[in-house]
Amino acid sequence: MKMLILTQKMDRNDSILGFFHRWVEEFAKNCEKVIVICLYEGKHNLPENVQVLSLGKESGVSKLKYIFRFYKYIWQYRKDYENVFVHMNQIYVILSSFLWKFLGKKIGLWYAHGGISKSLKMAERRTNIVFTSTPSGFRLKSAKIRIVGQGIDANVFKADRNKRDKSIFKITTVGRISPIKDYETLIYSLETARTKLGNLKVDIIGEACTEDDKKYLLDLKKIISSYDLDGVVNFVGPLSNEEVVPYLQRSDLFVNMSHTGSLDKAILEAMACGLSVLTCNEALLALDLKNKDDLMFVKNDVKDLSDKILKNYLMSAEDRIKLEEYLSAFVSNTFSLDLLIAKIIKNYG
Repeated sequence: MKMLILTQKMDRNDSILGFFHRWVEEFAKNCEKVIVICLYEGKHNLPENVQVLSLGKESGVSKLKYIFRFYKYIWQYRKDYENVFVHMNQIYVILSSFLWKFLGKKIGLWYAHGGISKSLKMAERRTNIVFTSTPSGFRLKSAKIRIVGQGIDANVFKADRNKRDKSIFKITTVGRISPIKDYETLIYSLETARTKLGNLKVDIIGEACTEDDKKYLLDLKKIISSYDLDGVVNFVGPLSNEEVVPYLQRSDLFVNMSHTGSLDKAILEAMACGLSVLTCNEALLALDLKNKDDLMFVKNDVKDLSDKILKNYLMSAEDRIKLEEYLSAFVSNTFSLDLLIAKIIKNYG
């Protein structure tokens, strides 16, 4: 199989999309040829059968040049690919489905987010397949939907309890610093529970990308200072996918407050690293997990999150190990990267 992949960034060091480098590596294992068209090209180290073509954002070219290069590449290399995989950028399907269908290419769109837009509706009509992680990841009714899970690299995300400091109860959360991630609920819950949590440390890993996000970060820091939590909460900043791993391995609990409505990959990466998790993300309910209620808290409910954090803190060492080993094995058996890519390729026939 020869595959054309379209993605926003091809940069293994990117704090948000760096994981996609491993996806491309796995595609390369299963395909004769892989061509990647990306908006931005950064650092990568890919197999010889992968060719990366940038639309030029890293060099500051105009949007008109992006579009010109896009059509140039998909036409120029038309004989070097049979199928198309578009990752979270439905605009590419809208712009070029007429040409790909004329050329006889099969189009697959990956979309895993709770939001529905006009462009998504248009893309759904034009694509052949829609890949998503869970039922909540694609909320349009369509016979084209294929629920294939997520892809977690168990060779990278793995447990190492020897890195934990037993004198500290450490909580970690990972994600863009944005209101939709609801960090204030975590902060308020810490203020409520910290007197019972002993030596508590919290790492927030992520970047404030937009001006609104940066203002939100400043507001969070004011809240933290007002509750005298400066010595507890640490904003780590953006890290690459692989750089996150030691933080997870050193932690006791992963908390996810996201309101995106789709299965957050960061939750599964934390599980793979042997962490128990707490989330308000309803996508978790679609997973075949035991005792899911123990992993969930009510969205925006400070008291419920505080109570669940305290309950996790008071868990016996034996129960904690059992839970963490169960969650790690669940991710390895259900959401491995090789399994995900195999499912995607199989759907192209």
